[in-house]
Amino acid sequence: MRSPDCYAPTAMAHRDPGHQEFRTGDPWLAFCYLVAGVAFYGILGWLADLWLGTSFLVAAGILLGAGLGVYMTWSRFRIEPDSPQTSASKKNVTTQELQ
Repeated sequence: MRSPDCYAPTAMAHRDPGHQEFRTGDPWLAFCYLVAGVAFYGILGWLADLWLGTSFLVAAGILLGAGLGVYMTWSRFRIEPDSPQTSASKKNVTTQELQ
């Protein structure tokens, strides 16, 4: 039990454990997203070329896979800015703690 005159808050007392503020990741994960997208959709395009007798679906699959790999990398590693309401509520919590 803490005495009322002692003020020693923990550093992360008001932090939501489910919310990750900064997303950091392994660069190899980003590389794997790109390679897996190109390989998977390139193979699908090659199989569609064999089935339909065309020759352009491999290139379309590779481009689609690269685009989806870039999107997956961007969506995984982006950092969303705090909304004004969220930052204001954080200020109120710390102001109330100090009083």
